[in-house]
This record gives sequence, C-alpha cells and structure tokens, in this order.
Amino acid sequence: MPGGGRAGTVTAHTQLALFTTEGLIRAQVRRDTGAWHPPTDLHAAYRRWYATQHEWGPDERRTADGWLAREEWLYARRAPDRDSLVALGDASPGTLDRPRNPRALSLAPATRSTPLGLLSGWDPALVLQLALECAVQTHGHPLTRLTAGAHALLVHALTRGAGPEDAVRDALPLLARHPGHEPVTGALAAALDAVRAGTPGRARAAALLGDGSPAHALALALWAAAVAPDVRTGLLLAVGHGPHSAARGALAGALLGAAHGDTALPPDWLPALEGRASLLALAEDFALEMTQGPALHAPDRAALAWLERYPREL
Repeated sequence: MPGGGRAGTVTAHTQLALFTTEGLIRAQVRRDTGAWHPPTDLHAAYRRWYATQHEWGPDERRTADGWLAREEWLYARRAPDRDSLVALGDASPGTLDRPRNPRALSLAPATRSTPLGLLSGWDPALVLQLALECAVQTHGHPLTRLTAGAHALLVHALTRGAGPEDAVRDALPLLARHPGHEPVTGALAAALDAVRAGTPGRARAAALLGDGSPAHALALALWAAAVAPDVRTGLLLAVGHGPHSAARGALAGALLGAAHGDTALPPDWLPALEGRASLLALAEDFALEMTQGPALHAPDRAALAWLERYPREL
C-alpha cells in the first residue's frame, strides 16, 4: 500500500513490530546473564525505535544498539502515534499499576504486539500478560491494551494451527478475566457472527467498524482475514473503510500471515517492499533464536557474531 511517498514503503506500525521482534530476541539472549523480564527488553527496543524518529541516522558509537538500530532506512517518520512518542521519550516505562496515557485510544500497541503472538511455545495466558505489560508502556486505556492483548492471542492461536473461530473461542475466557473486557470480547464475537453470515459486503464491514474504536478495528481486521479467499482480498477488505486504514491493514496482514504463511503474499507486491532484506533477515533470526537459541549462546559461551547483532546489554 502507498505510504511515505511511494508504494511498498513501511509505516510506523511495521517499524515498531520490527523492534518488538528484536526485543524478544534480545530478551532470550540477555537471559544468559540471569536477567529475565521481557517487558524491560521490549521497552529498551522501543526506545531504540524512538531514537530513529529523532536522529538523522545511526550512531555507530552505540555498539549496544545492535544491528537493527543501525539500519539507515528506519530513520524516517512514517506517521507515528503521538502518544507513543511522548511516552517513549521518558526512559522509565509505564506499568500496569502506572500506565502511560491512561485515556488514549490507539491501535499502536495492537499492531506492534504481532510478534508476541509468534511465541508459539508459550502458554496463551503468558502471551496475553506480556502484551498487556507492553501496551501500558505507551497506552493505558483498558480498551487499547486489551485490544493489543486480543490481537496477540489471535496471532498466537492461528500460528499454532487454529482457525479463526477456535482462536476467538480460546481468547474470550482469557480476556474476560480483565476488567473492561466487554467492548473487546463483544467486538470479537460480532466479528465471528459476521463471518458466519456469509458473503462480505460494505454494509457488514461498516457495521463491524462501528465507532472506529480499537476493538471494532480489530473486529473488522479479523472478519476480513477470515472471509477473504486470499491475502490480497483480505487486506483490501480491511483497509477500505474509514480512517486508520494502515493500522487495520497491519492487523489483518498479521492474522493472514499467521494463518497462511509468507508464501501466500501477493508476489507482485514484494519487489517494491521497503527494507525487504532486513525484514527477511530479522524473521530468520527470530526463528533461529526461538528454535536454536542454546546452540547460539549460553552463560559461559556464545557465537560472537550473534552477540554483535543482539548484544546482552540493554
């Protein structure tokens, strides 16, 4: 989709999802030091993204930044969420007890939570907890953070082979444990009803989007991903209604990708994709870390090239 002046340019949603992925890898690497608190590593990753929004280019003197923060093409503002910028300007993260921007409604935490759903070996309740803890680092409104948690749960279930209906069914009781869940669980249930109703149409999409709240936007993305015969159609269904189309496209793209894999992407879209080589490299590194981590590093040894890419320092 067009953005930043040409087709194939990534948005801030993609930028932050990349740094989420990098933060998860570095959390695993830093575990060798005896430290294990992924929200801390993810906040540090988001602060590295924040630097890309304020500096002209990479600072080669900051060796602890790792390779992703040295990618010059990421030093570009692509309509970032203002509340995220304000929150990440502070070195101390928001927490569940003291969240940042407690009144802000936004899809930014949801779109950057996609990689959390790829932790396929984790229990779903832990995926939800991590998504909530990372969401409140920038946005504390219950609707915003629970939408982020719901999205991570859906990606997690689809990655593990569930269909959309089973993914929602499994997510609802986990979300229902949290105060203020009703708008989110209600929107997901409505999305399933719309899937069962048959042929997609603009009226059904408009009804799902409703007031455009984060929960309704996720519902529309879920519906688009579930009813579309292919990735191209699903993405076009998700972005074709109302504002915040880039965020809905990111959500739907994540759900479609989790369900069908990268080989289902429209091949004619790929050559123009900005940063394609870096995206593929990060995806391969994530898979390598999550499946072969102990062979790459341990408390008493490590592949030096891996530590250069993903330093143990915050």
